[in-house]
Amino acid sequence: MMKHIFTGLLLLILTGSAFAQYNQRPNYGFRLGLTASPTIGWAKPETGKSNGVNLGFSYGLLADFNFAENYSFSTGLTITTINGRTTEINPSPYATGVTEPTAYDLKYMLQYVEIPFTLKLKTDKVEGMRWYGQFGLSNDFNIGARQDVELNGKSVAKDIGVKKDINFYRAGLIIGGGVEYDVARSTSVAAGLTFNNGFTDISDDKNRSVRNHYLGITLGVFF
Repeated sequence: MMKHIFTGLLLLILTGSAFAQYNQRPNYGFRLGLTASPTIGWAKPETGKSNGVNLGFSYGLLADFNFAENYSFSTGLTITTINGRTTEINPSPYATGVTEPTAYDLKYMLQYVEIPFTLKLKTDKVEGMRWYGQFGLSNDFNIGARQDVELNGKSVAKDIGVKKDINFYRAGLIIGGGVEYDVARSTSVAAGLTFNNGFTDISDDKNRSVRNHYLGITLGVFF
C-alpha cells in the first residue's frame, strides 16, 4: 500500500511539473519546495486526560499546483513526528489482570508519512510578499510507534515498540496561515503556523479511544 501511495504522489508531482512547463498563463504553474518544521504535539484520550505537550519534528517536500492567480492546491510528502502524554485508566496491555480503576501515565511517540490535501488562498503580492491561508485534510500513515509507561511515578515500560497497537491510518483537519516572501526570481521562503486536528482514533484497542493533534511552526523554501 505504501508503494502505491509514493508512486501516486510522484506521478501527481511529475504531471504538475509537465503542466507548468507548457502552461501559457504567467500567474499559474507548479512549485516544489522543502520544509523542516518543529511541532508541538499532544494526545487526548476519551477516557482519561491529556497530560501535557511534547516537541516533535516534520520534514520533507511541499508542492503547490496554482490553478488561479491567488489559489493553489497544496500537497506534499513529509515525515512527521507527533508526541504526546496522557493519563489513562487501565490501558491494555499494561493493566492486564488489574480489577480496580488505575491511572497509568503514557507517552506516545508516533511517526507518520503525511500527505496533505489542502486549498491555499493567497493575497496579492506587495513588494515580493503575500499572505496565505490554508485549509484541508491530512492523510497520515504510521511508520513508527514507541511508548513510555509509568504507574505512580515509577517506570513500567520504557521506549517499547507499540506499532501493532496503533492504527495505520490517521486523518486530521488542517488549518493554517502564514507569509511567503520572494528572495529571487523563482525562489521564495515561507513561514507560518499549522494546526493539525486529528479526528480518527490512533489506538487499535477497541476498549479505548485516543486522538492526537499538533501545532506546527511551518518553515519552507519554494523553488
